Amino acid sequence: MEFITFFIINVIRILKYAILVRILISWISPQGGHGKAYRVIYDTTEPTLRFCRKILPRTGMLDFSPLLAFFALDLLEYAIIKSL
Repeated sequence: MEFITFFIINVIRILKYAILVRILISWISPQGGHGKAYRVIYDTTEPTLRFCRKILPRTGMLDFSPLLAFFALDLLEYAIIKSL
């Protein structure tokens, strides 16, 4: 059971780091990256961010879905840790 918990928490943390890297890339290159590494990060984070975009109202040019994703992932991580 400890291994499964450890694995899930680390997957959540990796996803949060991937979202952070995607945010930083969007600031550096607004058109997005074109390499394989960017494609992996995009494919990994897009399902989570797409779900958050559906929940949030449209705000024009600003995308608050990463903030909601960080909040939700932190909440999930906290719930998993507290349940043990």
